[in-house]
Formats: sequence, structure tokens, C-alpha cells
Amino acid sequence: QVQLVESGGGLVQAGGSLRLSCAASGRTFTDYAMGWFRQAPEKEREFVASISGSGTTTYYADSVKGRFTISKDNAKTTMYLQMNSLKPEDTAVYYCAAVGGLPGGTTVQAKRLYDYWGQGTQVTVSS
Repeated sequence: QVQLVESGGGLVQAGGSLRLSCAASGRTFTDYAMGWFRQAPEKEREFVASISGSGTTTYYADSVKGRFTISKDNAKTTMYLQMNSLKPEDTAVYYCAAVGGLPGGTTVQAKRLYDYWGQGTQVTVSS
């Protein structure tokens, strides 16, 4: 069992930055591929970025490529999402997720494959 807790959301102006954190507990952190998803009102939850258990491989949605950076600190069992050049369309609840049992360099983009989810943190970008 893995418990995930997001933090770092808030209100920011367009062009600004935020860093989200996802603190994990319960199992060996490096055994889990992880990802960030977001859900805007009345929209489906969508993939944002993912990182392998080893932290060596990352993957981004086209909409955030070049603006967001995913990373993980295995010693602190925490994953991060650095969000720069934020746009109003980035407004959503952001969720972190984890899935185990994969080779260390694997990233996962499909939300249906994730086993564990955090409760979400709200990010609001004003224009």
C-alpha cells in the first residue's frame, strides 16, 4: 500500500510559477513509477507528466512540454512538478499517482494503469 499526499497548489498569475509536491509513504519509493494528472471542471482527468521509478526517464504531455518539469527525490520519497510560464488553461486540480511492479526505467501515461492516487491540490491561474 502506498499513501500519496499532494501540496503546493494555489493561485498564481499567468506567467508565474508553482512547484507541486507529492509525498509518498508506505513502500519502497524507487519501486514505483509515478505521474501527475490534472482535471479541470467538467473535463476528463488528463495526463500531465510521468517519471520512472529510478527517476531516469520522464515523459510529458505536449501541452506542458518545455514549461513543466517532473522530478523525484528518492531519499525524501517525494515527487515534484515544477510549473513555469503558467497559463489560465493550466487551471485544474492536480493529482499525483503511483504504480508498482514495473522495470525501473518505465514511465506510465495511462491513468487506468495507476494503482494509487493522492487527494489532489488546486491550481488556479488568473489571466
